[in-house]
Amino acid sequence: MTDVARDKAARLLKKQGSVSSLASSDIKHGGGHKVGSLSTVSFMDEPTQEEHMRQMVKLENTYQMEPSKKFPYSKVQNIIKEVLESYLAEEKYEPELCRQMTKTISEVIKARVKELMIPRFKVISLVHIGQLNGQGLRIGSRCLWDDKWDTSSSFEFRNNSLFAVGCVYGVYYE
Repeated sequence: MTDVARDKAARLLKKQGSVSSLASSDIKHGGGHKVGSLSTVSFMDEPTQEEHMRQMVKLENTYQMEPSKKFPYSKVQNIIKEVLESYLAEEKYEPELCRQMTKTISEVIKARVKELMIPRFKVISLVHIGQLNGQGLRIGSRCLWDDKWDTSSSFEFRNNSLFAVGCVYGVYYE
């Protein structure tokens, strides 16, 4: 890769929000010829200029050991139901599509639950999608759990060719 092309690629990747490892093109193999490669790493969590200008707010400890309100189990279950039905009602099972859909649906459910503004709860969203062939499936999960405040909500969806299970865990943190 020429220096001009390398510089142009670096500028383009910077504009798109990626960092490039352009130095990897200088690696020589066996016969002494250069092997060119270009790999990128995306960075979405970089602070913007506006975030640098904001003043930091220092908060004091509240020593609050229990939530002011409980996790809304039924509202969250309705959100899971609505999202699964709207995204998967007419879908046929295709492994690659379903792999992407699990990520998308999980993020949508998590965003919708966070819109409820439940204070002091961490929200964890999991979605499993599989082909409906008469088989059985057991899904298990483990974590540190406080029976008094932590809870979960789930919903199972089926159509002619696939099944989906959506779970949301609400874990209280002090």
